[in-house]
Order: sequence, then C-alpha cells, then structure tokens
Amino acid sequence: MALIGHRIAHGGELFTQSVIITDEVIDNIRRVSPLAPLHNYANLSGIDAARHLFPGVRQVAVFDTSFHQTLAPEAYLYGLPWEYFSSLGVRRYGFHGTSHRYVSRRAYELLDLDEKNSGLIVAHLGNGASICAVRNGQSVDTSMGMTPLEGLMMGTRSGDVDFGAMAWIAKETGQTLSDLERVVNKESGLLGISGLSSDLRILEKAWHEGHERARLAIKTFVHRIARHIAGHAASLHRLDGIIFTGGIGEIQY
Repeated sequence: MALIGHRIAHGGELFTQSVIITDEVIDNIRRVSPLAPLHNYANLSGIDAARHLFPGVRQVAVFDTSFHQTLAPEAYLYGLPWEYFSSLGVRRYGFHGTSHRYVSRRAYELLDLDEKNSGLIVAHLGNGASICAVRNGQSVDTSMGMTPLEGLMMGTRSGDVDFGAMAWIAKETGQTLSDLERVVNKESGLLGISGLSSDLRILEKAWHEGHERARLAIKTFVHRIARHIAGHAASLHRLDGIIFTGGIGEIQY
C-alpha cells in the first residue's frame, strides 16, 4: 500500500486543499472538530487506526470544505456583527465538497459541457444532504453553512430553523444549549417529523401502508430540496443541468 486517503468533513479556514497528514495537521483538524462533531472526531479515529495498522504509509487528508473556498464573501457571510467573523471565524464553509467536485467534473464529461462556461446544480442527497451551485467549475453557493446542520432537512438533522423558534423552545422547556444541539443534530429531520426512522426506504414503505407522518416527512424533505435548488440557480449565469447524487439522489429517485 502506497497511500491512504481520508475524507475529513471540516477543515475550517485552516485547510484550503488536500494535505499530507502530520502531527500538526492532526492537531489542526482537532481544533476545528467542534464545528462538525458528528464527523470530524470519527475521521480522527480513522486516521489514528490507519497510523497504527500501517505505520510506514503516507496518509492524505481530503477536506469536504475545501471545494467551497471559492465562495464570495456575500455567499459565505452571515448577517451577524462583523466581530463574530473577524474574531471567531463565524462564516459559511459548506460541505460535501469532495462529492460536489467529482460529480460536477463527471457531468462535464457526460453532458459534453465547457467547464469554463457552464452552470450546474448538484444535489447530494443522503442521510446528510446539501445543494451546490457550480459556475464555470467553481462552487459559488451551497446550502450547508458553518456546520453541516444548515440547509436541507436531513435524516436526523433539522436543516434551516428559525433561531427564534429554538430560543422559545429553550425558554418553554428549560432545555440547555447542549440539549438543543442534540435535538437538531440527532433527533430531527426525517426521524423527527415521522417519529419512525431516518431511512427513506422505511418511510416510503410506511407511507404506502398509511403512516401519515412518514408521508409528511418525505413531502417536507422534497419541498426543501426543490426550494434550495431553485434558490441556488439564482447564483448561476446559465443552467445546464441538475445532478442528483448520494444514496438517495442516485438510487432512490
């Protein structure tokens, strides 16, 4: 074995491209891991295991955020006080970049498009889901934000939610910030609405058997996807294709 590659969910502003893994790289990945707690810590465990099993083999970290480093400030800034961005790095980073990059490149080949004069919408739909607008080969907008929570409704993640709604829930129920982080990351989305499962295959079967909340979960999921696709198209000068990928995007529909 000559090389081992690791997909890392979040590179923050520290990583703009793939890098050879060193102790310093691992420390920096750990620094940004609170921004993607469901993913980065598991990624670090994979690196540790590979280092233990293959001590002499070089390892490379490929970051899901790096493809979106081409976002313009108007696409990555939040409407928050400037100090949160300048001091804390609070901004939109985007995710699934490895998928969005590969799928858009493959689409250029299959559709015989000129990469330098093209517009694509890529919909990565799985248990995690995101939309990306790719203009002339570069990411110019994407649905996920500072963390993989923003944007589309997903398997267990809520996607876009009015912060005011979460503040009201906290006041009414006495739940802590940690409680609500768990709710929006692990208890929401398809699972939260259906009360049944985060697996679309199970929900489709339940829908056909008359499970009303399974039907509602799927229809809400699809509505959010359509709305984000239409919104992301506004970032393009032309629309040559809408590409679906991921476990749901490629197989389910």
